[in-house]
Amino acid sequence: MARKKKGQLTGPVGTALLAPVSIADANDCEKRYFNRELSWLKFNWRVLEEAQNPSHPLLERLRFLSISGNNLDEFFMVRVAGLRGQQVQGIEEPSIDGLTPTQQLAAIDLAADELMAAQQDLWQKLKSELAEQNILVLDENSMTEDDVRLAGADFEDQIFPVLTPQALDPAHPFPFIPNLCLSLIFDLRRLSDGEKIRELIMIPNSLNRFIRLSGSTVRYISIETLIRKFSDRLFPGYEVLGSAAFRIIRDSDIEMEEEAEDLVRYFRSAIKRRRRGRVIRLKVEVGMPDELELLIRRELGGDDALIMETSGFLGITELGELVEEDRPDLKFKPYAPRFPERIREHDGDCFAAIKQKDIVVHHPYEAFDVVVSFLNQAAADPDVIAIKQTLYRAGKQSAIIRALCDAAESGKSVTAVVELKARFDEEQNLHWAAQLERSGVQVVYGFIDWKTHAKISMVVRKEGRKFTTYCHFGTGNYHPVTARIYTDLSFFTADARAGRDAAKVFNYITGYVNPPSLELLTISPKDLRRHVIALIDEEITNVAAGKKGMIWAKMNSLADDQVIDKLYEASQAGVSIDLIVRGVCCLRPGVSGLSDNIRVRSTIGRFLEHSRIWAFGNGQALPNKRAKVYISSADWMQRNFDRRVEYAMPIENETVHDQILDQVMVANLLDNEQSWMLQSDGSYRRLEPGKRKFNLHHYFMNNPSLSGRGAAIFSSGKVPKLRLNPPA
Repeated sequence: MARKKKGQLTGPVGTALLAPVSIADANDCEKRYFNRELSWLKFNWRVLEEAQNPSHPLLERLRFLSISGNNLDEFFMVRVAGLRGQQVQGIEEPSIDGLTPTQQLAAIDLAADELMAAQQDLWQKLKSELAEQNILVLDENSMTEDDVRLAGADFEDQIFPVLTPQALDPAHPFPFIPNLCLSLIFDLRRLSDGEKIRELIMIPNSLNRFIRLSGSTVRYISIETLIRKFSDRLFPGYEVLGSAAFRIIRDSDIEMEEEAEDLVRYFRSAIKRRRRGRVIRLKVEVGMPDELELLIRRELGGDDALIMETSGFLGITELGELVEEDRPDLKFKPYAPRFPERIREHDGDCFAAIKQKDIVVHHPYEAFDVVVSFLNQAAADPDVIAIKQTLYRAGKQSAIIRALCDAAESGKSVTAVVELKARFDEEQNLHWAAQLERSGVQVVYGFIDWKTHAKISMVVRKEGRKFTTYCHFGTGNYHPVTARIYTDLSFFTADARAGRDAAKVFNYITGYVNPPSLELLTISPKDLRRHVIALIDEEITNVAAGKKGMIWAKMNSLADDQVIDKLYEASQAGVSIDLIVRGVCCLRPGVSGLSDNIRVRSTIGRFLEHSRIWAFGNGQALPNKRAKVYISSADWMQRNFDRRVEYAMPIENETVHDQILDQVMVANLLDNEQSWMLQSDGSYRRLEPGKRKFNLHHYFMNNPSLSGRGAAIFSSGKVPKLRLNPPA
């Protein structure tokens, strides 16, 4: 494929990638659905827009730019790699919108290059703004003599001992270059005899991308700038004729094989193979000679890789290192999450508080510590008999793992379902599984074909002559770090029906015992899609009977064609539908005669919206007391319905019901400072706040929840009730 030059944007952020649709062609799949991959790129545009948002502090804007770079890297490592694999195998099965892998790759190449050009332009702008705040990112031309002296010392002490220049000649074959590795190629001439030589330097990922120079002013210099500046120390006796940097992205997906006999051994082997995956994307610096590019492509086996040439910064994600600079005035004000007061009222006894009444904890506004406390209390309580826990992502320093180990070491029966197929956490999860097993935890890996994505924890406690089961159902992971930046719900209950259902779900995962019936939960891949469709059908029936038909649903992605088609049918029947979809959305809203009663918004801000919530009016306008409200671990995507173990839980407790519906969902629909509306042509329009500004995240940072308040709510006044249409 030809090299792509760095170009200028031809239109504003969010311009349509697909043509407008008319009612005449709304039945064509290309006009009926948006492409999943292009929709994801639109999501990353919205992330990039936050890096331009003047209401955010400067270093936070830089963080958003870094996140957009990391997102794009993963997109190529997984989604583009999958399409490339299909193309290589000659599989041209169309996507939901009718595009073949080849057609999708062509569209992605164009759209991704435009996105990356915008990232580079924005980096130059932010770099200038950082300089105005006395945070300098130096290049070779902007270094003073003092900078050179200090940088030289840093180079000698920190960089030189780690680098290993390698000659590229018949005696030195081209080395293996790891995924996301930044490398430099130097063309040199030996001063003694004029002979030319070519050298490769791979910059280890263990090294920081930026070096902070000592001194009273804040000055950073990138590692590649340092290497070039002091190349004479690496290559004494040589003249540098030219140099160029490049960075590769490899296929990093792991495909499961049904005949895998030992799942742990298979994944250990697969992780090693992933490190040597096919080159998917090659980014090279402007000015790299054609012969060098051809050499790299030939040696890396990347002849069919997507190529981009850039004059900017290679590896946008690594700009995140600069965010660590100690400048609190350029960052969001620190936020300390609240601990649910109702648990404090029970002297920290989670079981007593949960047994009194169901609780929902709203992260990150309320502390994830309550989940850790729940398990720590279970581990220490002599009356607790058994603990069962799913683990999808738990982080590198996990108090959850420690609690489970402590429980097993104290003689309790502990079962952990560890999901090895959690992408990019496979190696960490293998490590946790080994540690858990050493402590006596019964570790189970679930299904070969399906991921266990449901977030469930259950504790069985002996209370007198009876056993009580306490359950936690989460919309997010048991990950203490992401719980500080992801908005999720943790639902605690001692409802016996939930306990029986949870036990059946664990038996389903660990022993393949298919539960014939469940009292509260609905699970996939058993019947979750059917249940969602049935709930939508009920709203259609309500409208036909002359009642109100309304649906509110919040999720990360919407891509299942069966559910989308049912939503179209509901719209045509007169059901009012409001969807909050942060990322991918393949549904096309606002098309007359097809989806004119459907509105789709996406919220991007300080916190990452991650909770999955569904609400169905049940014959009345939302919100109302009789509405059917669910929390879930599942997005509305084919993989969640067909290839994952997921759950959906109905919320029956009145206070929890009110908090989720009247607070969380209404606030999401009120937000007008960080929300975008999806248009029928595929573009997103940012909402204009006007006079009545409402920021979803600011609201929950400053207002208490309902279910966790306990008696405190009566002493401090009721929690403000949100209204969709506030009075003038």
